[in-house]
Amino acid sequence: MSKSPSAPSGRRFDVTLAGETNLDLILYGLPEQMPVERELLATDFQLTLGGSSSILAHNLAVLGSSVGFITQVGQDEMGTIALKRMQDAGVDLSSSSRRDDKSTGVTIVLPHGKIRHILTHLGVMDQMTTDDLDIDYLTSSQHFHLSSLFLQTGLQPGLPQLLSALKAKGLTISLDTNDDPADKWGGVLDDLLDLTDVLLPNEDEVKRITRTSTLTAALDALAGRVPITVVKCGSRGALVQQGRAWTWIDSILVDPIDTIGAGDSFNAGFLHAFTRGTDPVTAAKLAVVTGALSTLKPGGTEAFRDAAFVRAFLQQHEIISPKLCASCS
Repeated sequence: MSKSPSAPSGRRFDVTLAGETNLDLILYGLPEQMPVERELLATDFQLTLGGSSSILAHNLAVLGSSVGFITQVGQDEMGTIALKRMQDAGVDLSSSSRRDDKSTGVTIVLPHGKIRHILTHLGVMDQMTTDDLDIDYLTSSQHFHLSSLFLQTGLQPGLPQLLSALKAKGLTISLDTNDDPADKWGGVLDDLLDLTDVLLPNEDEVKRITRTSTLTAALDALAGRVPITVVKCGSRGALVQQGRAWTWIDSILVDPIDTIGAGDSFNAGFLHAFTRGTDPVTAAKLAVVTGALSTLKPGGTEAFRDAAFVRAFLQQHEIISPKLCASCS
């Protein structure tokens, strides 16, 4: 893939991000209940780019958005592999850095059908702070996205001030918290919701964010706070809330190989369209397609590394407008 074009808004980037980068090591075919002191044999193995922020950045660039990403990795081979994967996709990493004091993070994923074990060593992922960010770089964009809020404990204290500064420069803001390993769903989250233009949770996350027990109650709680909430509902599709108006987006039928990174790929499709002025419902329709595309190969980025595969799939599902699909041209 060649480097993404300049943003149509006249700014340098369509989207900037600051977040985590790691590699995913995926072992297939292992039992859900694993005895100790036994050598268990996997049926397959895949090494892929991991980290919700980096998966989104990679796939967004493949779709044709110009993407600037600030991240940190260690001075190790895993960091080299991860950065090269993103650079090959066209992600600008000119403000990213490598650290000597920590290794690149790694996640071991053990899929078991529709459920999976996820084991993560954070490495540098929780070390970056807002003092490490180039504000001029981030504001050379029309939109800023934040993923993996609860993994990035180094960033958290400065995020309300950062997002306020970005909004003052005219950027729109999107947030996908991803899971909270501590299951507390607190800290700066409440402050960030009031600064967020687009919230991109899955169905379980939106209930935990709002401390409610039903999707309806969760959306009611967010209706007066977040202008656009797009809820990922897995194989059932997605729901878009604007104010108190809901629109349901049906899923598309695929035979998934791997759902790792599907939510991040959904986000990529949505932001690619949204930052081009597309209405949220139409953007969510593209998001459903890109989320499904991700499931057809292992990990969150492997399907997007094959340009011909991306082009054919998007054309099959009638995503052929040059405005929405640079990969289809």
